[in-house]
Amino acid sequence: MMNGYRIETDSLGAVKVPQQAYYGAQTKRAFDNFPISNLRMNREMIRSLGIVKWAAAVSNMQLGLLDESVGNAIITAAHEVIDGEFDDDFIVDVYQTGSGTSTNMNANEIIANRAIEILGGKIGTKNPVHPNDHVNKCQSSNDVFPSSIHIAALEMIEKKLITDLKLLHETLTQKANAFHNIFKIGRTHLQDAVPIRLGQEFSGYASQIEHGIQRIKSVRLHLRELALGGTAVGTGLNADPQFAELAIDKISNYTGIRFVAAPNRFEALATRDALVETSGQLKTVAVSLMKIANDLRWLSSGPRCGIGEITLPALQPGSSIMPGKVNPVIPESVMMLCATVMGNDTAITIGGQHGNFELNVMMPMMARHLLESIKLLANGARNLSTQCVNYIEVNAERTAAYVENSLAFATALAPRIGYDRAVEIAKQAHNSNKTIRQVLKEQHLLPEHELEHVLDLARLTGSSGPDSDG
Repeated sequence: MMNGYRIETDSLGAVKVPQQAYYGAQTKRAFDNFPISNLRMNREMIRSLGIVKWAAAVSNMQLGLLDESVGNAIITAAHEVIDGEFDDDFIVDVYQTGSGTSTNMNANEIIANRAIEILGGKIGTKNPVHPNDHVNKCQSSNDVFPSSIHIAALEMIEKKLITDLKLLHETLTQKANAFHNIFKIGRTHLQDAVPIRLGQEFSGYASQIEHGIQRIKSVRLHLRELALGGTAVGTGLNADPQFAELAIDKISNYTGIRFVAAPNRFEALATRDALVETSGQLKTVAVSLMKIANDLRWLSSGPRCGIGEITLPALQPGSSIMPGKVNPVIPESVMMLCATVMGNDTAITIGGQHGNFELNVMMPMMARHLLESIKLLANGARNLSTQCVNYIEVNAERTAAYVENSLAFATALAPRIGYDRAVEIAKQAHNSNKTIRQVLKEQHLLPEHELEHVLDLARLTGSSGPDSDG
């Protein structure tokens, strides 16, 4: 021991490791080699690594490949990793060796040293538990790391993202129903268009999220495939032939999600196409959320000198200098997280292109960004629902005034008086600062009953809402 350090060795020689650390020599080397970002692996990724190490130990014991006392100690230590008790010992930067070997060894060393401690041994001695020979038995970083990404991603999607998107969909649908009888002006190209129901507008938002949920669900097919059993290059060298099936079955039972062995382990190691696919669907959901958040900002702009058709909840003062100003902070937050998801997708797309020969070498970065994107979208969707959409109110007088003052009523006249004559009526109304209704009444172009029929908002907007096939 030297000044609070212990000396450990690996294949390159001696390394000073902090005395109280559960990680070992390879982790310390990686920590020293990559002083890049101070970003660590996501909690969910650490949890999934613990799940893999637990399943591996149980399977290896079942196969007679691990001594019972060693195996049980590894199982206990792996559970503690799953529960987050050693998160502070996962010290390796995200920007490390592209296979994730440093983080896999970080997990192996923590679990081995904790198992040694449980068995009454001395941490750092690799006796009676070795990080490679025991904790990593029948495994390689090359199959453990991609498997762990898939486990973490699918757990987060199933147990968090889909749930939160469903909540947002339900809230938007409730608002679509509540606003069905509110008529407003539609807008295309940011210009006045024909009338629409506010409920119809919100039903479009709800449908975007519903489509997004289906898109996210579609990634299950490939994310459920695990590379375990492929070891270094997909051939399964040094792994028992029964190991992968046993371990994956245990992972499925533990998580409640049905994972399967990848049908082609060479693809499962060399490519990260499933992550690229998942990120692409996450990006699409981010685009949907960006559109919704932006529309809410525009529709609530003002409150007196903007569109101001809806009112968002006042959550905090909006200015350090302008008294009484309130900003659309929740939609702005959503827009920023959506931009981050889109940026993450670009990085993941580039990462997916680097499956050189038998192994992708950008996995830690892809893992970090993918899991971040899932978490951001889930939390953003929930916050948008509970902190914003749920409390939206309508400024009915303003919506009605905008519709009445719009020149878009001329569109409804075209079938009665022809397109060119309708254009003239619109011009006259605009130049005289009158409504279409006023000009028509002054010129007696249509009988009163026909005029009311032509300009009837219920007829012009139809009855289709969120629960309609129309």
